[in-house]
Amino acid sequence: MADDRSDLFCPLEFRYGREVVRGLFSRDARLARWLRVEAALAATQAELGIVPPDAAEAIGRAADLAHVPIAKVDAFERTLRHDVMAMTRALAEAAGPSGRWVHFGATSADITDTALALELKESAGILRTDLTELARGLVDLARQHRATPEIGRTHGQDAIPISFGYKMAVAAAEVVRHRRRLDELLPRLVVGKMAGALGTGAGFGAHAIAIESGVMARLGIAADEAPTQIVGRDRVAEFTNWLALVSATAERLATEVRNLQRTEIAEVAEPFDEARQVGSSTMAQKRNPIVSENVTSLARLVRAFAQPPMENMVQWHERDLANSGNERIVLPHAIVLEDEILTKLTQIFRGLRVDVPRMAEGIARTGGSAMTENLMLALTGKGLARAEAHEVLRTLTRDPASPPPLAARAKADPVVRRLLTDSEIDALVDPAAYVAAATEKTDRIVARLGRDLAA
Repeated sequence: MADDRSDLFCPLEFRYGREVVRGLFSRDARLARWLRVEAALAATQAELGIVPPDAAEAIGRAADLAHVPIAKVDAFERTLRHDVMAMTRALAEAAGPSGRWVHFGATSADITDTALALELKESAGILRTDLTELARGLVDLARQHRATPEIGRTHGQDAIPISFGYKMAVAAAEVVRHRRRLDELLPRLVVGKMAGALGTGAGFGAHAIAIESGVMARLGIAADEAPTQIVGRDRVAEFTNWLALVSATAERLATEVRNLQRTEIAEVAEPFDEARQVGSSTMAQKRNPIVSENVTSLARLVRAFAQPPMENMVQWHERDLANSGNERIVLPHAIVLEDEILTKLTQIFRGLRVDVPRMAEGIARTGGSAMTENLMLALTGKGLARAEAHEVLRTLTRDPASPPPLAARAKADPVVRRLLTDSEIDALVDPAAYVAAATEKTDRIVARLGRDLAA
């Protein structure tokens, strides 16, 4: 993305974020949602006989950006120093004589929090799609490399073989769990209120319940069952903590790519445009994992954004305004960046270069020591005490990178030779045979995820 305006200072305006997502948080989009809520309120009150039908129709016709442009609202706000009041003044003026019924019985938070619910509903839809696309990319890799042996690593050291497909299936399952979490929290998150100054509905009198339910039905969202002057901020905090969880997974996956792309490992590499892309301004040979590093950087910021909403749960009595300023910054930034992160991860894994021969070399470099578990279990099955089998193989795998390989060492060991034939030893140290269980498990995971992602 690019912008030729030199006065922009926030990277979200010129460097990060897709236009479709940034557009959700534009000033026009925010004002349009406020107007939509005001129109829904007037229409509902007309239906209940509180507001004249022709007045509600006039308010509905005026409740758009053509009649209530942001410049007009800004002009009122400069004098009033209250954004919602500025909007209602502009809308009332646009509605003519019917403007006296604008915002009738409502408080500012009725409008802003209900509009926020609409904003979060749209945002969640985009993020759910992002998760779906990322999971599908990972599932495709899992399916393609279901039986591709790769050395697994624990504590940063060679462990036992794993299939690269299984590694991708594990990642896909984690992403799908986040999608499921989003589905579970949405009913708690996407709620508005039309209940007046302290949430009791007193300003609407006997029609309070009908007005709130009618407005929310028109907007396609639920009502907070127990608001104060504002919707409970535990809802927003849960959502931003969910964003933090997703960003932690994103960094985990990006870190795996970065590690596997290290020169001494070089088993995968993120996409790189060889025809045009530059890796370093001075080291022409570099092919740096810059997208994965960028994901890592942004993921750390999204996690940091989870803290202010936790603090915002603490309100003075029925409400204060301490949450308002930081929410205007936290929510757009966290959502735009989460979308950026997930979109970039999908691009990485859709274009991931997987070096299967290099993975085979990685296993070969262990000299067969990566298959000690197989041999230990086989020796135990033949009657040797497990502890003794473990000690035999621990001894045989000292200095494993030096010749001869483990298979030759095992065949020459009197304890092993007494219990296993040469052909049995060869089969037990075959990496392809070793990952057979991982292959089967990958197939089961992929089949289940396929069903989940179709929903």
